[in-house]
Amino acid sequence: MKYTIFWFFILSISIATHGQTTIIDEETSYPVSYATVSFGDGQGLFADNDGMFIFTKKLYPDVDSLYISALGYKTISLATTNLPDTIKMTIELNELDEVLLTAKLDRKFKRESIKPYLDDDYYKCWLPTIESEIAVFFPNQNDKLKKITAVKFPISLESRDWKKRKRANADKRKFSTLFKVKFYANDNGSPGNVLTYTNIVFRVTEKNGDKFELDVSEHDIFFPKNGFFVSLQVLGYTDSTGKLLPNKKYKEIKSSSGIVKIPTNFRPLLPFTDEINDHRTFIKRIFINGNDWVQFKQGNGIESSLLRTNINNYGVGISYNTYKDE
Repeated sequence: MKYTIFWFFILSISIATHGQTTIIDEETSYPVSYATVSFGDGQGLFADNDGMFIFTKKLYPDVDSLYISALGYKTISLATTNLPDTIKMTIELNELDEVLLTAKLDRKFKRESIKPYLDDDYYKCWLPTIESEIAVFFPNQNDKLKKITAVKFPISLESRDWKKRKRANADKRKFSTLFKVKFYANDNGSPGNVLTYTNIVFRVTEKNGDKFELDVSEHDIFFPKNGFFVSLQVLGYTDSTGKLLPNKKYKEIKSSSGIVKIPTNFRPLLPFTDEINDHRTFIKRIFINGNDWVQFKQGNGIESSLLRTNINNYGVGISYNTYKDE
């Protein structure tokens, strides 16, 4: 009996690890955290913090090629047949536009902030999916030196009991979700080159309330002359320790015409607003090779109930230091 249990345990480990692939830096052998693994037809997944992802033909029988990308690395294309256990990526750092990397500034500054737009109305919320990235533009109002210290992401929580959803003390649905944040230069009104190649991720749960304030002061990101974009993309659910779990991009539902794939939505919901006059929000589908940013507004081919009611911006807030002239 003991031997039977032992071999069952060994078999379980073999099944669990089959199809596991790790992405590493070619020079350092360090893991490439949260790399994007695209399937070329709009599908994909993310590697975790250790650069590991799971891909098997049983899970994805129709996929024959993978496209692996990560900030600062050359994109890799490879066949899924005989997929190696380890994939090495080569560094390709382009020059960062308008990024000021400097030692600690010994100058007086004024702390300033732009408040996030909060809302608990479910019908005014964006439903996050792994396939989409949202970017919000922040203009630079003057030529003073300004350092970004924090980003404030509004979130909306769901009550377990729909009838009690408007009560402040309502029991909220639990979740533990990992997000990735990027900063982009302004390229003629659209997100351009990234402003930092550092992986910036954070985990949010229902205990964080109606906004999450992310401290980014250690990254030394300064306002470019013509403004910048800050983006948010969901990586998926995590366990209680923050470890990224395998997350399916689609739910498969049987219908009379066959299997229908519906994008999986992740909590928390992201409240949008109609209180910003400009169209400052852009979206893109991150698993499509060579995809472009699209401004979130009517007439741009975006199917969204939010746009039909003129709710067209994700109201992110920021804090920053404005330095006095020397």
